[in-house]
Amino acid sequence: MSDFTDAELAAFLDEALPACQSSQLEERLRSDTDLRRRLIEIQGREAAGLHTIGAIWRRDRLSCPSRSELGQYLLDALEAEKADYIRFHLDEVGCRYCQANLADLQEASTSKTPTEDRRKRYFQTSVGYLRDSHSQ
Repeated sequence: MSDFTDAELAAFLDEALPACQSSQLEERLRSDTDLRRRLIEIQGREAAGLHTIGAIWRRDRLSCPSRSELGQYLLDALEAEKADYIRFHLDEVGCRYCQANLADLQEASTSKTPTEDRRKRYFQTSVGYLRDSHSQ
């Protein structure tokens, strides 16, 4: 079984490692004391403020598309090159943060809009209020 790099361990700590690799790492951590020690060292370095460019890049999600771009991707409203990058980011890189964001946008686009529900409730409460004021 291949060993995990420091970058992969740091990504695991930031919850930026793809789910499949995270599962493999968690399995290895149960039995590999050297791997646990390395993970603790990396966590300590990051907690102490010793950051690498890679750690800053991952933490600030500099390669992640914005929520607006994900929405445009969902609507198929992006130029081909940008859409290809987002598809790569979601499918090949396996960014769980962006996958969750996209799933949230997909759910919001298929559910009844909250605005419609609010309007219905306002109308229903206003009708009752108006009835009470006319009867006086």
